[in-house]
Amino acid sequence: MKIRCAAPEDAGRLSEIYAYYVEKTAVSFEYAAPSPAEFARRIEATLKNYPFLVLEGEDGAALGYAYAGPFKEREAYRRSCEVTVYLDRAARRRGYGRALYEALEKELLARGIRNLYACVASPVGRDPRLTRDSERFHHRLGYRKVGTFRYCGEKFGRLYHMIWMEKRIGGREPNAP
Repeated sequence: MKIRCAAPEDAGRLSEIYAYYVEKTAVSFEYAAPSPAEFARRIEATLKNYPFLVLEGEDGAALGYAYAGPFKEREAYRRSCEVTVYLDRAARRRGYGRALYEALEKELLARGIRNLYACVASPVGRDPRLTRDSERFHHRLGYRKVGTFRYCGEKFGRLYHMIWMEKRIGGREPNAP
């Protein structure tokens, strides 16, 4: 396993990984999977200010990716960011998501980021296209749920909640005595 910085040349494989989540699940609220060209543009845009990491298997093929982006655009939020991770569906439950997030956190901490936020789709009842796996994954990594937006997303003719999860990586609470 190797984790490295993404490049626009990774867009074909990474967009393939992401397309499954867009087309078959409610994990992503996008309706149409981005083309490799659009995905390359997203990689380039992210890398201007944030890390975008790729995890490769032993054969060198990309098995997943994680990246950060702005939590909000205002300067006052500069120490906070939103994080995202996607794995090839055949590569799940092997510790790759954890490895990607740990590498991402290390890079973000070095850049002065202190607060991480994950926006997670949440099913309303039992759902064939969405489980609570992402929420449980983030919880195991130290994230806590800080808010729920009820029935805010619609996909496949169903309504979904969206939850925000938060993790502080910058040490003690700020402004504490």
